[in-house]
Amino acid sequence: MIHRLLITLLVLVLAGCGGGGARRDSAPPGYPDLSHVPDAVPRAEPYRRANMRPYTVAGRTYRPLRSASGYRERGIASWYGSKFHGRPTASGERYDMYAMTAAHRTLPLPSYVRVTNLENGRSVVVRVNDRGPFHGNRIIDLSYAAASKIGMLGKGTALVEVAAIDPRHPERSARHPTGTPDHAPRIYIQVGAFGVRRNAERLAARLSRLLQREVRIQRATSRHGQVHRVQIGPLASVEVADQVTATLERLRIHDSRILIR
Repeated sequence: MIHRLLITLLVLVLAGCGGGGARRDSAPPGYPDLSHVPDAVPRAEPYRRANMRPYTVAGRTYRPLRSASGYRERGIASWYGSKFHGRPTASGERYDMYAMTAAHRTLPLPSYVRVTNLENGRSVVVRVNDRGPFHGNRIIDLSYAAASKIGMLGKGTALVEVAAIDPRHPERSARHPTGTPDHAPRIYIQVGAFGVRRNAERLAARLSRLLQREVRIQRATSRHGQVHRVQIGPLASVEVADQVTATLERLRIHDSRILIR
C-alpha cells in the first residue's frame, strides 16, 4: 500500500515531464496499472502521405523518414496522458492513453516499434500514430498504457532503445537487446564531430571549462574517414542531462544529441 502511494505521488509530480517538458499533463483517475494490456499487434498498413511532408514546430523543421526499415535508436522516452486523451493525433486518429501507441518526430505514420527500457529490461510493442515529443532531447512519447508496461510512470522518463518492426516479418525484427549489460546505462551528450582532432580538442576544452563537467573525445570511422566526437558525460540522470542541454542552448549549441552507452 505504501509502495503504491509513493508511486502515485511520483506520478502526480512527474506526469507529463515527458510529453514536451512544459506541458501540464497527468495520469488517468486512480492511476490504473495497465501493465497487463497486450502489446500492439503489427500489421501491414500504408503510410499516410499527408504525414510524409516536412513540418515545422517551434522554429525547427523535421523531415519524416521515407521508411521505418532498419530504424534503431537509443535515447530518453517520455509519456503523455489525460490532457491529450481523446484529442486528434497527427495521423487524424484520436489519442487513447489506454492503447499501446506512441508519438515520434520522424518515423512514418503508422509504424510499429519495440521500446525496451534499458534500466529494467522490460519492453513493449507500440503503434506510432502521432508526432512528438518536441522536448529537444526526448526521442519518443509513449501512451500512459505503454509507459505503465515498461515501468516508467513514477520517474516520468526512461532510458530506452527503440527499434522498428517490419509488420511482414515481426519475428525477424526488433529483437530485445541481447545479453545482460555489465553496467547501468550511461548518459552522454554529443555536441560535435570533427575530422580534425585539434578542433575537437578546442571545443572539449571550452566545454569542460564552462560546464565544469567531464568531456571526452571518441574517435570513430565514418564513410568520410576518421571523425572525433565530442561528448559530455557520463551524466548522473535525465534531470542532469536536461540541465546540461539547457546550458548548451544558451551557449548556442543547438544540435546536441543524447547517447546511451
